[in-house]
Amino acid sequence: MAVDKKTIIKYLKNKYIITTCIFLALILFFDRNDLFVQLQRKHDLNKILKSKDFYLKQIDSTKEQLEELHKNNSTMEKYAREQLYMKKDSEEVFIVDPNEADNEDKN
Repeated sequence: MAVDKKTIIKYLKNKYIITTCIFLALILFFDRNDLFVQLQRKHDLNKILKSKDFYLKQIDSTKEQLEELHKNNSTMEKYAREQLYMKKDSEEVFIVDPNEADNEDKN
């Protein structure tokens, strides 16, 4: 089972094997789209697909919130009061900053 040196030299002198090895080396390591570039692109693609899934979930939840706002007036009023700081004409609104309340407690 020992490999004879003559058979190795015979294979190394074969022009087809030499040409194939050179071609593979050029394609795998020295091409514009070499192996390392392809691996980086695959990594980037996976990252983009994950972010796509995240944004699709965000879009779905935003659509659900929008539907709820259109269906229910009390939900719309709650959103306007909490997010947009709106109030009725006959109301007074006091906004308490939790950071200031903590500072006053410490003093």
